[in-house]
Amino acid sequence: IGGGLAAEEEVLLDWKPGDPVTPQYVLRLPGYTDDYLCSPEDNIYNISFSRFKIRDLEGGSVILDLKRHCPTEIKDVIELDAVRFIQYHFSPAFLNLREIGATLEFTVGGKAVNKFRLIERHYFRDLLMKTFDFEIGFCIPYSRNTCEHIYCLPDLDSHTIEDMISHPFETRSDSFYFANNTLIMHHKAEYSFSQGLELNENQT
Repeated sequence: IGGGLAAEEEVLLDWKPGDPVTPQYVLRLPGYTDDYLCSPEDNIYNISFSRFKIRDLEGGSVILDLKRHCPTEIKDVIELDAVRFIQYHFSPAFLNLREIGATLEFTVGGKAVNKFRLIERHYFRDLLMKTFDFEIGFCIPYSRNTCEHIYCLPDLDSHTIEDMISHPFETRSDSFYFANNTLIMHHKAEYSFSQGLELNENQT
């Protein structure tokens, strides 16, 4: 165990600004990142997300369905910085779900994408809740693609659930997208699980 920890520390200590950000590096990060680890210009494949849908696998209900206008013709356009951050508003019931399916629709520009991979790190405050690691694979140029990832959500105790509900947007995530083991996109998100509670409080 000690050797494993030493190896993880060595990966972090050896990394310098300007060095390539690898999957091994982000998997060993000690916490939520203060800044983006790549720029929008690093998305040399011009990958653009057009839809993100979340469904409850057990009940079948759609929890979230975000759509963005997708032009008929796929063009090589650099992703706007504002697209890299989002705040999600969920109800407290979300924290009791066991499995969700997340469908991602995206387009690819003029370059083929090899070994497309997504690594997500989810935190509540300074605590790492869970890491998700998905292999998306190969995408051909000028293509529209759809994939669904299955998330097995962590089993949370009642105290943690209460804390996460009472402290909106202190639950956060880093999403790292790699192609050929090189970081090409880094997205950030914050989560609130108090949707509906504010309305109930105002009505009382």
